[in-house]
Amino acid sequence: MWYPMATPAVVWEGDVLLEQNGFTGNWALILGSSSGFGAAAALQLARKGMNIFGVHMDRSSTLPNAERVVAEIGGMGREVLFFNTNAASSAKRAEVLDAVAARLAESNGKVMVLFHSLAFGTLGEFIAPEQRQAITQSQMEMTLDVMANSLVYWTQDLVYRELLGNGARIFAMTSSGSHRVLPNYGVVSAAKAALESNIRQLAVELAGRKITANALQAGITDTAALRKIPGHERLIQDASARNPMGRMTRPEDVAATCAALCVPETYWLTGNTLRVDGGEDNIG
Repeated sequence: MWYPMATPAVVWEGDVLLEQNGFTGNWALILGSSSGFGAAAALQLARKGMNIFGVHMDRSSTLPNAERVVAEIGGMGREVLFFNTNAASSAKRAEVLDAVAARLAESNGKVMVLFHSLAFGTLGEFIAPEQRQAITQSQMEMTLDVMANSLVYWTQDLVYRELLGNGARIFAMTSSGSHRVLPNYGVVSAAKAALESNIRQLAVELAGRKITANALQAGITDTAALRKIPGHERLIQDASARNPMGRMTRPEDVAATCAALCVPETYWLTGNTLRVDGGEDNIG
């Protein structure tokens, strides 16, 4: 599904993309684009003028939300092309990037934002009351692959296919669980810690291309992914009570930060884990 629009010329200066406001006519690739942080980022970047590629995996019951996001982006006059597929599959990744490459060739464009928000993993205990209930090797490896390593694979393919423009921005969603112990969150915690490490490595290796890479650490946010965590009701209650800003983090808070970091003036900010949580992680 895509909506055509004219793509203006781009102007380069010092290897930093300066086309008008830095957004208009450029493309963002959002992994996990149909809900939560990914959907909010897609909509916010579209409002700023970007065209959107989105990758999501929805069954028929949740597909209407993806369709809503596509319609909203198209209604802004942006081009939008969503793929309902498994972002962790190498074969599916190749199919998506073939389509992305074909569309970019038509407009002589580049992907200038890669936003990674894949939240699919296993929750449970390493040492459960019974061994049959404990996390398995396959569950551990799958969670790390989807939530951490897939960022590297998508970035590699974008770079080697020459689809990621100089001066591009890479963002990956992490959480305080990367350095805190939460019930049943051990595997996801390991994946988030690995994701932050991958961001640091990419930041260094991509610096010569003027591409930045940062992790965004959201506060506890009421998303579909959060509601899969046992005891999420208590997490929501506690976050709402202790956040210094007096409320929970919202996906739109993170999306606004993402957009703010896409302007050319933030070219020197890279390799960080940035807290977007209203100060929540500073309190107990």
